[in-house]
Amino acid sequence: MHTINERYTYELIIKNSKFITIMYPFTDNDNLDEYLNKVKKEYPDATHYPYAYITLNKHKSSDDGEPGGTAGVPIMDTLNKANLNYVLCVVVRYFGGIKLGAGGLVRAYRKSVSEALTQTDFNELINGYEIILETSYDKQKDLDYLLKENYTKEFNENVKYIIE
Repeated sequence: MHTINERYTYELIIKNSKFITIMYPFTDNDNLDEYLNKVKKEYPDATHYPYAYITLNKHKSSDDGEPGGTAGVPIMDTLNKANLNYVLCVVVRYFGGIKLGAGGLVRAYRKSVSEALTQTDFNELINGYEIILETSYDKQKDLDYLLKENYTKEFNENVKYIIE
């Protein structure tokens, strides 16, 4: 599984319609509306703002006024095929005067995201755990020696080690 670290933008023109793919790192704690409003302010005259996001616990897509299943679903499918997680992808569309039809829209959104992914740097996600150890102050030096530097400590009644 992979993710991205920063925002990426890619622009594609198909039959006079402009497709601007914007990808963000995205978590369950992020506010989707904030991201969408930011994109709408940056591209205020666009015709559509379909999107898809994937996090470990959630996934969602929207066609944003395009015919059902022609925008959000192809965006989501492309992200899934790339084995991505913790990512939001918005494709801003400026209508160019030529109707693409349902099949043409599916191909256009899929191509826009696919080509954007070729320009994107990925990081591999590795499953991990948080381990908490608690010990008395007199045993602290023993754990410091065993754990080296890969922990944080909290001092209360006992010493708490937090290891990721």
